[in-house]
Amino acid sequence: MKIEIIKGDITKLKVEAIVSPANSDITMGGGLAGIIRRAGGEGIKEEAKKYVPVNVGEAIVTNAGKLPAKFVIHAPTMEKPAQRISGENIRLTMRAILECAEKNNIREVAIPGLGTGVGGVPCKEAATIMLKALRDFKARTIRRVIIVAFDHNLYLAFKEAESN
Repeated sequence: MKIEIIKGDITKLKVEAIVSPANSDITMGGGLAGIIRRAGGEGIKEEAKKYVPVNVGEAIVTNAGKLPAKFVIHAPTMEKPAQRISGENIRLTMRAILECAEKNNIREVAIPGLGTGVGGVPCKEAATIMLKALRDFKARTIRRVIIVAFDHNLYLAFKEAESN
């Protein structure tokens, strides 16, 4: 499994699947989930709502609407909107994302910095946990994972964690 780290807008990537960090009710109201809903259309949220609640440590896949990606993997990092989380939530969420991709024969997935927004996890901690989860996972289907940093500080945190 190839791991790439880029700085950019996950909603613009033409990949097989992107990840929407969610809450258990998949409200898609704020943060990156809200941005994904606005860019891809209400149909993404409507499809995801069929599966709620989705617990932290679980993930579901829906269509990607008007996004250039084919699928959205919805992976809760928190139970309620704007909830502060721990690094353990990031570890559980990463495992759920990778297992969901494998189960759905997804070969390429773009993942944002989990928990680094409203979740309140420091960028360096999140980057370290995410990259460790990727390195520890035994992929069968997944060929490429793109870590997408929305800003320069998060990008630098991932590049630093990559070299450790």
